Formats: sequence, C-alpha cells, structure tokens
Amino acid sequence: MSRLNDENLRAARQILSLYPKKKSALIPLLHLSQEQNGMVTNEAMEHIAELVEVTPAEVLGTCSFYEMFKRHPVGEYQINICHGISCHLLGAEDVLEHAEKSLGVKEGEITNDGKFSFEGVECIAACTEAPCLQVNYRYVNKVDSVEFDQLIADLQSGQKAEIPKHGALAKTRQQIQSEKLAGPAEVENASPPVWLQRNEDGK
Repeated sequence: MSRLNDENLRAARQILSLYPKKKSALIPLLHLSQEQNGMVTNEAMEHIAELVEVTPAEVLGTCSFYEMFKRHPVGEYQINICHGISCHLLGAEDVLEHAEKSLGVKEGEITNDGKFSFEGVECIAACTEAPCLQVNYRYVNKVDSVEFDQLIADLQSGQKAEIPKHGALAKTRQQIQSEKLAGPAEVENASPPVWLQRNEDGK
C-alpha cells in the first residue's frame, strides 16, 4: 500500500496534533511513510501533502533533500559503505568491490531474496573508525571483507536484532506524547533546556 494505511494515518493525525503548524510535521510523516513501505512513494508524498496542506512539489523538495529518504526500492537491509577520504585511504573501495562479489549484485541493486542492497556514500562522520558502513543507519566500524561477510551472515540468521528493517527509526515506535505540543512553548510555560538541567548532586 503506497498511501498511509489506516494505522499510520491515525499516527499521522496524532503527530499533526502536536505541531502549531501542520507543515512542521512534514519530516516525521515522511519517516512514517518510509517505515511503512521501505521507501517514500509518489502516492505517499501526495497523501502527506494533503495532510500538511502543501503541494506535492514541496513534499518532494523536502524528501529529495535528505539522503535518508529513499524514493526507489531498497533491500530490507540497506548498506551504506562510506568512501570519504579516511575510509577511502583505509580500504573502502576494497569493501565496495567485495560487497558486489559477496552479495552477487551491483551497487544500487537488490538481492533476489529482497534482503540486501548497498551503495557507496560520502562521509558518515565516523572517520576514527574507518573504514565504516551503516546498515539501516546503524554504524558498523572498522570493516574489512571478513567482517563484511560475518555481518551479512549475522543479518541473515537474525543475530543482529538491534538493526530494524529499513525505514524504521527504532526497534519500537517512539511513544507519541499527548500532553505536550512540539514547537515553541509560551514563555511562562517554558522549562530550562535539557542541557541546563542538573541532577540533585549537581552533576
């Protein structure tokens, strides 16, 4: 189903109720769509446009700006292999070549069982752990061909439960709060930012 299903439509309306302006919920609703379908479809973008009261072009503009939103099918496990300068110098190209041989598909393709796809990406900000990659945006560090094959075997056997299917931001959906709105609060109701709050012991 490309548009938001009934369950996610209810969740979308809960999310919308938290924002003073509907348009502010655009990115959370894109995440919701990708969690449902594994990608963001044109039909979903049209549905989201209706919900946040903007044009489909505006939704597309936001969706295409962020690399994390996929507008084409990907595997259940999307592997992003960093080939930034640090990773490149420490063997990222070898990992990319090995991924193609190990999975039996080229970059951007999906394995026959639908489980895996991979692509080279720019720096993912883990340069001290190079060469590194992400599986559904969860980091795996200091990867070589042996580590890569072990990762694939673990994913196939279900031994990497901490990595959810593509599109899910967390293993369990975060609770949508009902008693508090997102966005700026009235001055008299505002609390100190989290980074200013201290424990009773002063730490």
